Amino acid sequence: MAPTHESSGPLSWEQLTELAPSDPDRVNGSCNAQALLRLFGATEADVRVTLFRDHHAWCPYCQKVWLWLEEKRIPYRIRKVTMFCYGEKERWFRQLVPSGMLPALQLDGRTITESDDILLALERPFGPLALGMKNPAVLPLRQLERVLFRAWCQWLCSPGLSPDQEVRAAAQFDRVAASVDEALRSTPGPYLLETFSSADVVITPYIERMSASLFYYKGYNLRSRHPAIAAWFAAMETRPSYLGTQSDFHTHAHDLPPQMGGCHAWATPEQQAAQRRVDEGPWPVASPDPETSQPEPEDSALIALARVLKHRQAIAAVNPDAPERFDRALRCALTLLVGSTLSTPPAGSAAGLGYLRDRISVPRDMPLHAARRLRQALGATMLAAEGPKDQLSVLPSQHRRDQDPRPFQRQEPSLEPISR
Repeated sequence: MAPTHESSGPLSWEQLTELAPSDPDRVNGSCNAQALLRLFGATEADVRVTLFRDHHAWCPYCQKVWLWLEEKRIPYRIRKVTMFCYGEKERWFRQLVPSGMLPALQLDGRTITESDDILLALERPFGPLALGMKNPAVLPLRQLERVLFRAWCQWLCSPGLSPDQEVRAAAQFDRVAASVDEALRSTPGPYLLETFSSADVVITPYIERMSASLFYYKGYNLRSRHPAIAAWFAAMETRPSYLGTQSDFHTHAHDLPPQMGGCHAWATPEQQAAQRRVDEGPWPVASPDPETSQPEPEDSALIALARVLKHRQAIAAVNPDAPERFDRALRCALTLLVGSTLSTPPAGSAAGLGYLRDRISVPRDMPLHAARRLRQALGATMLAAEGPKDQLSVLPSQHRRDQDPRPFQRQEPSLEPISR
């Protein structure tokens, strides 16, 4: 049902602030993308580990180490670093790691790079995660993940494929994905081995990105085609460590092209419909939901509200719309977000609202369901605004400098942004 309109105007910032929940415990509470310190009930004196990961939580190799630390509940500090695709690497990090590669980790003052080397180094003092990286049961599953990765890249990242070549690349990926599905069916539970282990941590970052990118660029639904993979995702989505690091289709569809050297669409009607749903909603993008098996939490809209309020000054500063017009338009969207009637937004405000909607990043800014709620409210407010709707800024694919984190760091150095 389309939202109704009223003439009394949107809620004020003060009224919206009264509705927002307090900030959760990011140090000892659930896994989250905003924390700079994780203690799990320990003290800072117990911290032996510092993880260097990217600001936006886009790096798959960072996610691998991040998941491992969360699963093992190892106290650690987080220092966030800019990826090449969205900005200049910090000088202090270049001095520490001349290559600039992420992730990096300091363990008792020793710096380690390469995600697999980092996990091997962490296993020595802290023990393996169920079975270690070099366990004979884990090694072939790590190799299978690499085969799946290659099949994905050959399909997603090859430009100018003919229809026949698309069909062959799709079939090759599907065969390898079926091998992963078979490996999952061969175990008594939903994971790659008898219990959750290093093998699941290794495969998580890229299988998540495969699911997102192939739906968006190829119209391919990984979960619906491979039931054991769908069951694996469902099991992962019961783990707080994964829910705290999990991204969504929109974020990956637009963060991957500059990282992968390009992602190329197979322009079928199914793909074009999938792309529109990911970019514009409504969400979920299909049924059953190909992004998550988790029901929406009751407080997802309020979580989104709190995150916008935390950064509203920086959000406004980087938005291309006129400040006064964007201020009212954003309050209209947030008023709708919290369940009130949509007030008529200013004429011509659709472009500014779209700029924000298209740059919400999961989990950097907020969890998946909260992001859906916010995108939905922004989209409905855009449609209600008089004036052109076809002047939305196109997300770049060669780089993501539009996501430069510096304006947000200057405002609140210890917090993460929600739009650049």
